[in-house]
Amino acid sequence: MRLLTLLKSKIHRATVTEANVDYIGSITIDRDLIDHAGLLLNELVHVWNVDNGERFETYVLEGERGSGMIRVNGAAAHRVDVGHRVIITSFVLTDEPIEPKAILVDEKNRYVRDL
Repeated sequence: MRLLTLLKSKIHRATVTEANVDYIGSITIDRDLIDHAGLLLNELVHVWNVDNGERFETYVLEGERGSGMIRVNGAAAHRVDVGHRVIITSFVLTDEPIEPKAILVDEKNRYVRDL
């Protein structure tokens, strides 16, 4: 069997609402966005900062539904500033094609549409 790493989920151009170095790890994401993008709690995600090119990996924590929260926590908070735009992605190892779930959000991190 040959496994490929394929895109599973993507939140495109979310805006960082908070960066908390003192919190222990992770990225806290509005529950509505987690659901729309098909992410799971504690899932590994890659975060790509559109504004400064920084990239890091972390895991998903649940933020309040409808809050628009994108809070980068722990050491990764050094890689973003509030207001930076980020792309949040997850991947899956699979031996068959999948259709990724990708969403676009507005500047207040409200779901706009599927990509």
